[in-house]
Amino acid sequence: MLPYPRIDPVAVQLGPLKVHWYGLMYVFGLLGAWWLARWRGPRFGWRKEEIDDLVYYAAFGVVLGGRTGYMLFYNLPTLLHDPLSFFRVWEGGMSFHGGLLGVLAAVALFARKYGRAFWEVTDFIAPFVPIGLFFGRIGNFINGELWGKVSDVPWSMVFPTGGPLPRHPSQLYEASLEGIALFAILWWYSAKPRPRMAVSGLFLLGYGVFRFLVEFIREPDAHIGYLAFGWVTMGQVLSLPMIVAGTLLLWWAHRRENAHAPLS
Repeated sequence: MLPYPRIDPVAVQLGPLKVHWYGLMYVFGLLGAWWLARWRGPRFGWRKEEIDDLVYYAAFGVVLGGRTGYMLFYNLPTLLHDPLSFFRVWEGGMSFHGGLLGVLAAVALFARKYGRAFWEVTDFIAPFVPIGLFFGRIGNFINGELWGKVSDVPWSMVFPTGGPLPRHPSQLYEASLEGIALFAILWWYSAKPRPRMAVSGLFLLGYGVFRFLVEFIREPDAHIGYLAFGWVTMGQVLSLPMIVAGTLLLWWAHRRENAHAPLS
């Protein structure tokens, strides 16, 4: 068993003003994605001014969509009882699936403004999304939330809010899979031209599979529990459509490419 590193969730406090690590993780994720996008963008015909505007749109979409998704999918009773809880983001509570929907809406607005195709934009930004996912999961770990099931693996930890028994550090599993592994896969795959929609499809498929698998050892939200069969979680229900959509997009993208390939 490893000791849980107790880190003060408040990174900096200036009088009544508190800056939480959880919020800083989102800033780090956006800055990292912005820097890599500006570095790679010109190679794929993107101007730096476009990228700056795209990151602004995406940041707005991920925060608004992520918070809305969490409150609707995971915490609707609290929202109905206390509507102001929506704004207490420093307490944690962001949904990736909601954030994804928010980003897609923001991308649609951006694409319309700049006259770019929707899938052209999503293919470009897909490899950078795992950077934000990585930092977001580290924020969950610092907050001591979203821990895994009770376990006796050598790297299990006792979380402050998880009771006296050691548990899987599922936040670190997700940071490794949804963040590092997915980033490496997408960065490699998108390094050369691919059929339109293919990179977006691979992102949806990769995230959906990784999230679906980690849910088996992640403790479900106490107020929701398992939805069916004693093992199906809300995270799996929301990830399954991503797996299906990602598979279909990859299939359709390569089918279209083969259909337009010249005959030899």
